[in-house]
Amino acid sequence: MTSQSNGVKKSAGLRQRLEAGPLICAEGYLFELERRGYLQAGAFVPEVVLEFPEAVAELHREFLRAGSDVMVALTYYAHREKLRLVGRENDLERMNREAIRLASEVAAEGDALVAGNICNTNIFVPGDADSARQVRAIFEEQVGWAADAGVDFLLAETISFLGEAEIALDVIRQSGLPSVINFAIHKNGLLRDGATPAEAARRIADQGADVVGLNCIRGPATIMPHLKAIRAAVDIHVAALPVPFRTTEREPTFESLTDPGCTHHLPAGRSFPAALDPFTCTRYELADFAVDAYAMGIRYIGACCGAGPHHIRSMAEALGRQPRASRFSPDMSKHYALGTDPKLKPSYKAFVPDL
Repeated sequence: MTSQSNGVKKSAGLRQRLEAGPLICAEGYLFELERRGYLQAGAFVPEVVLEFPEAVAELHREFLRAGSDVMVALTYYAHREKLRLVGRENDLERMNREAIRLASEVAAEGDALVAGNICNTNIFVPGDADSARQVRAIFEEQVGWAADAGVDFLLAETISFLGEAEIALDVIRQSGLPSVINFAIHKNGLLRDGATPAEAARRIADQGADVVGLNCIRGPATIMPHLKAIRAAVDIHVAALPVPFRTTEREPTFESLTDPGCTHHLPAGRSFPAALDPFTCTRYELADFAVDAYAMGIRYIGACCGAGPHHIRSMAEALGRQPRASRFSPDMSKHYALGTDPKLKPSYKAFVPDL
């Protein structure tokens, strides 16, 4: 394909695009905006939506040019509990509506869907009816604003409790919008209320989700075994959005990564979240992941916290696309020493072993 999207007309919705597949979804807004100096690591509240909306719009635009089929509204952690934590609860509705507006405006510049976004609340406690009520109220607010703004589908993500995901799905289904439910799997490989990822995915599929999968927390190497189990367990579409970090069997999550070679002080002794640079995957590793996921029958493919537009572009190209940003994909033929152009000086090419 040579088009920006998967060849489906702009009016097509989530289900139609997945049937035509693959659908590419860029995430990682919080980490990328933190790197650019517009958002604070730690609370990771997207205050940038109100304070620097032009930065959010520009990142949406860069992901669109890189080949993303989805503009995810930056409402991750823009929920009542998080805003209360940072003293901005009065900005709750305004932040959500502005985030959706920014995503929608940029999506209209290309062939992209708009996803409303809800996420882990950090207050859910299994078996606690009061926490379940609070979680439902949080989701109902955000889903209501997203539906009112006319988003194409709802994404519930980075959820590590099956019970919390079930509440999210129930609220989304009541809106009548398509749903994508993504779990986050921590070190022990289970949901925090005990289900395996495959068991949880099967439950969510049986309850009517359109897409179920995994996002965040694990890199390509350690997320893939769980994706294989989910793909085998469900008949619906599966989503795969790892973090672009080299997690290992010993340290399977980006929160658990340690850098023995780091000689300077790390807060709390952890590389997460602001010293993960030594573990970052190359764009080519993300491209390989995209190809492997697609070969497994996964159609909703992307990358999460830590991903930049270059990762998304390489994933899109590996899946047969030529997005607008491909104009600037690497071409070393004109490099002064490593190039192949016959007009290059032979003496510079001969110097390659000494570079």
